[in-house]
Amino acid sequence: MTEKTTTGTIHIAHSLKKNITANFAGTIWQALMGILFIPLYIKFLGIESWGLIGIFATLQGIFSLLDLGLTGTLNRELARLSVLPQKEQEMRNLVRTLEILYWSVAAFVGIAIIALSPFIAGYWIKSGSLSSATVEQALVFMGIITAFQMPGGFYSGGLMGLQKQVKLNGINIGVSTVRGAGAVLILWLISPTIQAFFLWQILTSIVSVFLIGYSLWHALPVSDTKGVFQKVLLHGVWRFAAGMSGITILGIVLTQLDKIILSKMLTLEMFGYYMLAGVVAMSLGRLFTPVFYSIYPRLTQLVSINNQEELIRLYHKSCQFFAVLILPAAIVLSFFSYEVILLWTQNPVTAEKTHLIVSIMIFGTALNGLVNPPYALQLAYGWTKLPFYVNLVSVVLFVPLIILLATYFGAIGGAIAWLVLNMGFILVWIPVMHQRLLRTEQWRWYWQDVFVPLITGVVVAGIGRLIVNQPYSQMMMVLELCCVSVITLGMTALSMPVTRAWMFEQAAKISFGQHKR
Repeated sequence: MTEKTTTGTIHIAHSLKKNITANFAGTIWQALMGILFIPLYIKFLGIESWGLIGIFATLQGIFSLLDLGLTGTLNRELARLSVLPQKEQEMRNLVRTLEILYWSVAAFVGIAIIALSPFIAGYWIKSGSLSSATVEQALVFMGIITAFQMPGGFYSGGLMGLQKQVKLNGINIGVSTVRGAGAVLILWLISPTIQAFFLWQILTSIVSVFLIGYSLWHALPVSDTKGVFQKVLLHGVWRFAAGMSGITILGIVLTQLDKIILSKMLTLEMFGYYMLAGVVAMSLGRLFTPVFYSIYPRLTQLVSINNQEELIRLYHKSCQFFAVLILPAAIVLSFFSYEVILLWTQNPVTAEKTHLIVSIMIFGTALNGLVNPPYALQLAYGWTKLPFYVNLVSVVLFVPLIILLATYFGAIGGAIAWLVLNMGFILVWIPVMHQRLLRTEQWRWYWQDVFVPLITGVVVAGIGRLIVNQPYSQMMMVLELCCVSVITLGMTALSMPVTRAWMFEQAAKISFGQHKR
């Protein structure tokens, strides 16, 4: 029995590492596609059209509230059922049932965006050189794209629940490459218009959703009959789905409200600058999202089999890994935001208008990332009530805060409100959670998993900021940023037990290999 358990643990650890690696590869590649192609989009289309693409991202965020918690429900249920015996047919029936509901919702969202396009173009967006007709046509295309992209996210949640991240990220890498590079080629060789850009997005979205959907059905365990719609299955998951839906709706309000307010208050040009800053700051999510989607199914399985010892170990390991991934990158980017944006866009005006927003927003995003492992733990237990009420209270407090700050400080106010919101999560949400789950682990989370790496990163990067304070050539700037980033990452990793042990282990292997030679 002991040997079997040990072998299973080794296999699970290997699988988790493989999934995290695959998620990182996919996420980093997609981030690189954005970094490479966004300046080209702005070059071919202009900042106003880029602002219109920002409107598209905002609309997607708003209408994703109609996900109804189905993606998170599919993820958790497939992870849970996969470790229980004789659940093959139930898994296939569940996917078919939720799939039909989701496509219906996606179709409704697409039609809604198309129907609202005249109002949005005529009364909401303050277009400059772009005509209202062009904006309205682009909004119609946005509706079509959204109708196909939403089910893609649903199918991705299913593949992650089955821990098929390698397959999923292979598809995502291919699609993101074709989507980004193809758009640049079309803008360059065929038509540098916003219409051409969105038409290409429609085509790639259709291809993507059917590839991911086929992969999910192919990954499900074989059963005697095809999956069928069963209304009775909804009774078993509706509470969790309802909780996830509430969390999603309130979360979207929290993350999109600044964009909604500023898209009305600012010109399309200034909103484009704000969205550019948001892209840079929110790109930090590319680092921690892969780990979240890797650990969440595994935490769910450990809760299902009631393995508390392994659950605590994985929880802190994940929290420390998150800290090492997030904090060095966020701190360096915050301290050197002007230099990073200048190197990226090659435009001093853009860097000047966006760097302070980035510096503030990136810290808020970092704090948001640190609460992801505790959030995953709550979902693993099926405890959606706490995050729902946390988001509800946050909305009540955040709405007047952001209106006030955005009114007086514009884009900077939106960034400050985001930072304050996530400070509240750290100070309030975590203690409440640990009153019920892993009650003895709260202070270890604050001190070992958060405070130590935070202080280490601030001190090391702060020294780097004091040293690198003179204008140099671009090559020297890149080298200095790389040095500061590597040193900050290395020192932060050494401050954490999990990553420190791994680094010593790797050093020992290298030393042993050289000695053996």
